[in-house]
Amino acid sequence: MLRTNMNITTASFTEFSEALVRRLQQPLPGETAHQTMATGSRVRFKVQPNERTRQSAVLILFYPYKGEIILPLILRPKYEGVHGGQMAFPGGRMERTDKSLIHTALREAQEEIGIKASDVKVLGSLTKLFIPPSNFWVLPVVGTLNYRPDFYPDPIEVDMIFEVGLQEMMDRGILGTEQREARGVIFDAPYYLLQENKVWGATAMMIAELLAVVAGSE
Repeated sequence: MLRTNMNITTASFTEFSEALVRRLQQPLPGETAHQTMATGSRVRFKVQPNERTRQSAVLILFYPYKGEIILPLILRPKYEGVHGGQMAFPGGRMERTDKSLIHTALREAQEEIGIKASDVKVLGSLTKLFIPPSNFWVLPVVGTLNYRPDFYPDPIEVDMIFEVGLQEMMDRGILGTEQREARGVIFDAPYYLLQENKVWGATAMMIAELLAVVAGSE
């Protein structure tokens, strides 16, 4: 298991990053991990990608701060779209000028939370995930900064930024399930309770795979 305990130093964060690179180069847990946090609506409706499905990417960004390994999550503002008011990783759709989905993840993170994209060291990526409500394929890109960034959230895209400790995220006590409604159907939605916010849906599925990779699961 990768070192995630308190008192992370520059050397131990580098060690964590190098070990994570090796894990990301191995076969990923993918759907096996995703299913542990998949909602009942995803199983019931079984929407498939089509010719209108778009490409997107998010950035899972680790950095050391106060002896911990931290990664930022954002709260989307409430709006009429399917992801309004939800917790998420910074990211968005691929633009024509993007050279790759990695570039998309870095550009979107810089635009949404104000990090300096050129300082991010990309370690690899998790399994691409299809998001039926918005009809997107999303690639979770994993990267690191060797310092805590200054955040400058875009008020149109980001209501709030939460800095979450990896150790907190790995606590089994934050797991829960609640009932939600979509298309008139009530379904169970697993979630992670992080800093009093319920993280569910595609973001929770990405976190499940991330934690499986960090823990060395297959």
